[in-house]
Amino acid sequence: MTELQAELERLAGLETLLVALDFDGVLAPIVLVPSEARPLPAAAAAIRELAGLPGTSVVLVSGRGLADLAAVSGFATPVRMVGSHGGEFGEGLVEGGGSLLDDDQAALKDAMTEALEKLVAGEPGAELEHKPAGVAVHVRNAPQEVGERLLAAVRTGVGTWDGVDSTEGKAVIDLAVLKVSKGAAVDLLRERLHPDAVLFVGDDVTDETVFTRLRPGDVGIKVGEGDTAAAHRVDGPEDVAALLTELARLRRR
Repeated sequence: MTELQAELERLAGLETLLVALDFDGVLAPIVLVPSEARPLPAAAAAIRELAGLPGTSVVLVSGRGLADLAAVSGFATPVRMVGSHGGEFGEGLVEGGGSLLDDDQAALKDAMTEALEKLVAGEPGAELEHKPAGVAVHVRNAPQEVGERLLAAVRTGVGTWDGVDSTEGKAVIDLAVLKVSKGAAVDLLRERLHPDAVLFVGDDVTDETVFTRLRPGDVGIKVGEGDTAAAHRVDGPEDVAALLTELARLRRR
């Protein structure tokens, strides 16, 4: 039995378990057009089964906006969601849900959006993703020189503004007028759901804010290459689908 299999066996026997999962690159392969991303069928089936089991909470924790995450994932209750790196909490997770900006934050977001729209105008392959608490600058489809130049301009420009929180991912910089992180979001989920342990699976640098906060008894799994604080690693979404299927089988048993 591998070490990871033994951990799945242990998690399966707990009374309460939180399964928290990034979406892109974890449940769904990375695609050139973000709106076309979909979870692998095996992963989707395992998630729905896990979410229906007693004492098991399944929450997607993504950098995508909440509405976008719901649309591309295809999930609904009892699967729950956190979007915008913790800037938005879906139904049933925090009282009232959603993302609330005060007047100053709303004005800052408008100014930030205007500046970023001017920055990427006419730049091939560059896209803005508008979110309730901010804007993400995507350069995955841009030529390398264009992407590097735009991200550098964001880092030294809007990213330095007072009140703007900047989070870098793979070929993207997420800018928000609320200070958020996936790690803080999972901490809040832990407080609200009171699980005996947390299983978190992520692939991006933003997921390290979760891996570094995991506690004894929790399990962190990094998907793909790169430095990580996670104790375990798998190659890609197909492996994630397989481990979720195995966890569902063990927990059902």
